[in-house]
Amino acid sequence: MDVFITGSGVYTPEYKISNEELVQSFNQFVQSYNECHQEQINSGELKELAFSSEEFILKASGISSRYVIEKEGVLNPDIMHPLIEERKDDELSLQAEVAVDAAKKALINANKSAEEIDAVICACSSTQRPFPAMAIEVQKALGIKGFGYDMNVACSSATFAIANAKGLIDAGLANSVLIVTPEICSAQLNFRDRDSHFIFGDVATALVIENETQVKSDNAYKIIDIQLSTEFSSNVRNNAGFMNRLTPGCEGAKDKLFYQNGRKVFKEVTTEVVRLIRQQIENMHLSIDDFKRLWLHQANIHMNRLIVEKLTGRELSDKLAPVILNEYANTAGAGSIIAFSKYQQDLSSGDKVLLCSFGAGYSIGSIVLQRH
Repeated sequence: MDVFITGSGVYTPEYKISNEELVQSFNQFVQSYNECHQEQINSGELKELAFSSEEFILKASGISSRYVIEKEGVLNPDIMHPLIEERKDDELSLQAEVAVDAAKKALINANKSAEEIDAVICACSSTQRPFPAMAIEVQKALGIKGFGYDMNVACSSATFAIANAKGLIDAGLANSVLIVTPEICSAQLNFRDRDSHFIFGDVATALVIENETQVKSDNAYKIIDIQLSTEFSSNVRNNAGFMNRLTPGCEGAKDKLFYQNGRKVFKEVTTEVVRLIRQQIENMHLSIDDFKRLWLHQANIHMNRLIVEKLTGRELSDKLAPVILNEYANTAGAGSIIAFSKYQQDLSSGDKVLLCSFGAGYSIGSIVLQRH
């Protein structure tokens, strides 16, 4: 029985931060730090911090702005993180709230009611607590019967979840599956690190996956092929976890936020993505020219440009491989799903398309789809 993606939804936070705003805040912090530690800097005990710039950010990443859950704390040089109050256990959590928003949009897009969904998968780069599962909270909030669970494959979480959803349907455990990817990336971003303070934004996305007997949507996409790959690397990492408190003094260390070796990630991940997609297409006896669109992970404009050029011999364009990271920044597991949701209206029945995500792990998920 064929399995389809029948609906998608995107929740976009109300607050937006431009590169200009972010740089102003960061540079105020740098100036204050350097002035306060001038003696140690002069003696060589500490290294002077470098200023950031709009030109540096745009050239390094292609990012112009990002959406965030909370803006005031991020831009305050004395705070530089979102100011988000903890909620009581009997209140809907923030991450579930944004996931529910995206889910409702996806259900409308799929022409489905919550009562018609059998399972919920929350797939994102980090959840705000270990348990109970965010997916089960979303399930309750929407009034969905059945079951739910969380999964994390960093920036490839959503594509891996599509594979999981198809597996559940193929096994007869569900007919319709809701995938939510609520990415509150600003909570794990070190806004005091020049090399990464501009990278992430917040968003939530959702997808509805169904067997062919359940399809009500006019713009469904049949899942033709799925390829998944992982290879361990510490070049993209976040060491935050429940064991941090066991070693005195380590809880607030820099490695408890996102950090990476960007140059190695760029070289190693792009090479592997190109290899995997080429092999996938070859195994299907297809050519890259058979594909109308490539919805790629949205981490860095240069990564996407290189992947497209190596795969197709053509330049990056929104017609072939839409870019949303200029507005949204890197939204981890949600990036390719935003591109999918926003850039599909011109596609026709029978068109072959590719949805691909890649990131920490390393992990790659590549899915070939065909417009219904």
